[in-house]
Amino acid sequence: MNQMNVLFIHNNFPAQFAQLARFLAQQPGIQVAAVGAQSSRSIKEVKLLKYALNNVDVSQSHPFARRFDMECHRAEQVLYNLTALKSSGFIPDVIMAHPGWGEALPIRAVFPNARLIIYCEFFYGSTDRDVGFDPEFPTVGIDGHVGLHLKNAATLLALSECDAGIAPTHWQRSTFPELFRDKISVLHEGVDTARAKPSADASFRLPSGRVLTARDEVITFAARNLEPLRGYHIFIRALPRILAERPNAHVLIVGGDGTSYGAPPPVGTTWKSIFLDEISERIDCQRLSFVGRLAYEDYLSALQVSSAHVYLTYPFVLSWQLLEAMSVGCLVIGSDTAPVREVLNERNGIKVPFFDIEGFADRVVEALVHRDRFSEVRAAARQTVLDRYDLAGSCLPALSNFVRAPHR
Repeated sequence: MNQMNVLFIHNNFPAQFAQLARFLAQQPGIQVAAVGAQSSRSIKEVKLLKYALNNVDVSQSHPFARRFDMECHRAEQVLYNLTALKSSGFIPDVIMAHPGWGEALPIRAVFPNARLIIYCEFFYGSTDRDVGFDPEFPTVGIDGHVGLHLKNAATLLALSECDAGIAPTHWQRSTFPELFRDKISVLHEGVDTARAKPSADASFRLPSGRVLTARDEVITFAARNLEPLRGYHIFIRALPRILAERPNAHVLIVGGDGTSYGAPPPVGTTWKSIFLDEISERIDCQRLSFVGRLAYEDYLSALQVSSAHVYLTYPFVLSWQLLEAMSVGCLVIGSDTAPVREVLNERNGIKVPFFDIEGFADRVVEALVHRDRFSEVRAAARQTVLDRYDLAGSCLPALSNFVRAPHR
């Protein structure tokens, strides 16, 4: 077998590339390297070069250009690492890069002959995506729309230079300009269904010391951070009625206090506290547990004891939480938005219009009252993931074959 060198470039490596990079690094004849920012984490047998951005000030740039200015500073640091790799004798045959932070900008200058694959996660737009969807958080002025359009600049440059792209879902592919869609294949990174699986014996210990099991009425909600884009405000507003009608139910909320996407909350506050304050006088807060971010096994335990798992998102990147919850066999009550519709249907879950607070309350209460009624839905949810998103069975082999394919 001929030697192959593969390079991954991602601000937060390994991120979406974790399983693929680990798998390729274990194959005979393949050497794997990676470039990422200081927050990146090492993987065994992958040579990782980190870069730092120190004291970068873009305040003197035009507001429209500040993001691209910062991306150019980042590209400069990546350029130094690429040059160091080349000097060390590592010449990649294939480069897979996320274009969202400008890291793909210097690739062709250093490695013009490598097969360049771009990870096409999302293309910004001003309507019916993360912006222009929720009237509670409107876009501010035409300047905001111009700035949003310019957030795509580095991605467009990468698309013009790449040999191929991959998008995790068909909907995410559809956000990109039609001009480039023929370049983009739909290949999800996959879910480890051997780990994310049902367990009738699972338990989850709350900070109070109480232990929840599948015999309890447990409502779960999970997001990287608790913020409007992932529907936290809709979910929290449905709780007073749910808890009033189900006096034995307990709510388990997984997620951080920061902001991953969209506008930050007013200074000195968090989205978590803003919306919790709205309802705190109408619920028994002892029946509501915010557990922050969890170790993966603890997170799976939370899903495994869930009676009803609520997942909401704006029309944006489909998060792993939905597929992991389905793989565990949760009864998912999800927002009827485009990314969710690609996965969730009438057989494997329940869809509710995103802004229908009463509808979410109705369906959660129904799920708790008639728990035995939904066993087939739970089984179908897991089967969907096994059939379409299983890491070992389909996604990882497909990604590996795609990376190792010759130039097209």
